[in-house]
Amino acid sequence: MELDHQVDLVTRAVLDLPKSEGRRLIAIGGPPASGKSTVAAKVRDRLTAAGLPCGLLPMDGFHLDNSVLSARGLLDRKGAPETFDLTGFTATLDAARNQSDLSIPVFDRVSDSVIPDGARITSDQRHVVVEGNYLFLDAPGWRDLARYWDYGVFIAPPLPELKRRLIQRWLDHGLSPKDAEARTNGNDLPNAELVLNNLNADSVNLRLS
Repeated sequence: MELDHQVDLVTRAVLDLPKSEGRRLIAIGGPPASGKSTVAAKVRDRLTAAGLPCGLLPMDGFHLDNSVLSARGLLDRKGAPETFDLTGFTATLDAARNQSDLSIPVFDRVSDSVIPDGARITSDQRHVVVEGNYLFLDAPGWRDLARYWDYGVFIAPPLPELKRRLIQRWLDHGLSPKDAEARTNGNDLPNAELVLNNLNADSVNLRLS
């Protein structure tokens, strides 16, 4: 499905939601390389342009620090569910729901590290798009996130397409074709399969491919 069509579908669905006095959290989830980050940013921009100021809350800001992952023997699994600060992410979702203004961490891919207080959600942003791999993961702790979503969007391209994108992502980071495929097969693809095979479907309102 073309990107613009995906953005149109999600934007129209959010605009059609019943009026609410509280802040709405719109979840956009899917496996790595599904395009969810791009869709989320464009939906945020489209809603804001339509007169609904909208914030963006990426789950990537809750990567555990590399030093922590190294100490736990998890650095090679970075991006798997156990390499995220689920407690901190959940607390931030609580704050996003209940506070009018808050700072959030963001992940810097260049330095491969989290920047604390790297962005803000402001009081006028009554909609917040939350995006990440595991927003709909049917696993202990993760499935409890469903209570936060006012609307859930799951993006799942076919697995061969995901693999192609994942390999290309590593090539773009300067890895050799052999190393790019090894990184994809060793970590990214298992994470993608985990997301696809353990979906909490009850919390998804719209599925895109």
